[in-house]
Amino acid sequence: MRDIDNKVKRVERFSDKENYDNVNNPSHYTMGRRYEPIDVIEDWDLGYHISSTLKYLSRYNRKNDDQGIEDLNKARYYLDRKINMLKLGK
Repeated sequence: MRDIDNKVKRVERFSDKENYDNVNNPSHYTMGRRYEPIDVIEDWDLGYHISSTLKYLSRYNRKNDDQGIEDLNKARYYLDRKINMLKLGK
């Protein structure tokens, strides 16, 4: 990963939930993680649908009280749309 290791230092600054910022470093993406999903998405140059899939998969058991089912359904929605686009040659 190109400069993602530099961004790791930013994530490692946050060791507990009270130090997180819900806009710039939300805990459901960063707490206990080495990489933030947005850093991976940017480094890998993922498109919209795959980026959304990755985002929802990365937080599926961290944000909602429904065992992550809602986020898994959202991830599947974006992945299914991408698969359908590829099948249609888009």
